[in-house]
Amino acid sequence: MKQLKHFDKVQVRNGESIDSFLDGRLRLIQSKSGYRFSIDAVFLAEFATVKKGDVIVELGTGCGVILMILSTREEISHAIGIEIQEELASQAIRNAMLNNFTARVSIVRADLRSCPLMPGCADLVICNPPYRKPRSGRLNPDLQKAIARHEIMASLQDIIRAARSLLKVKGRFTIIYPAERLAHVISQLRKFQLEPKRIRIQYPTLKSNAKLVLIEAILGGRPGLHIEPPLMGQGDYSIIPHG
Repeated sequence: MKQLKHFDKVQVRNGESIDSFLDGRLRLIQSKSGYRFSIDAVFLAEFATVKKGDVIVELGTGCGVILMILSTREEISHAIGIEIQEELASQAIRNAMLNNFTARVSIVRADLRSCPLMPGCADLVICNPPYRKPRSGRLNPDLQKAIARHEIMASLQDIIRAARSLLKVKGRFTIIYPAERLAHVISQLRKFQLEPKRIRIQYPTLKSNAKLVLIEAILGGRPGLHIEPPLMGQGDYSIIPHG
């Protein structure tokens, strides 16, 4: 396990940009040609239930966009991002600095399959996982994009197992996943005593099939599922970046 240290000042490396989003409330360092965050991350951050004093862990934090959005909420006590890729972990650290969140955000460079954090430390675990199995579809030649999109470094079961270990009893696990794999993700959640309690389904248009599903599961929760109103298109969110 290697925990990266904060830089003395925020630096932008060659091949990176600083983009503002959410109406300029946040700024984000990300790769110009490598992995860049999508609307999925915004959906997930806004869907998550955050309570006063929560300790939050994000598995596969990437450049830290979800933690940056969550850190705009006053309720959280501390947020920790786990990221295996050095370049993305560095971006996440610098994004915390850029947005003045270093007092509440920590980034740990580690493999979530052997997470160094103490079991039972988190009130909320959140993850925007790879959607594709290793041999499904064309593997992107860009390693950042390939790891973000395909289960190369961790499978869905690996992610749920890690979340189960990190959560306190009655803690919340929030995930976004392709709607067509809803039955699979629910079966995996229940395998690890995570009971789905809230679901919201995203549709690109009124006439299209469901594309994504947002799920909140409770560790040791009782059966009983609340399905929220559908999320249409991009909802009320604007992520069009500008320098």
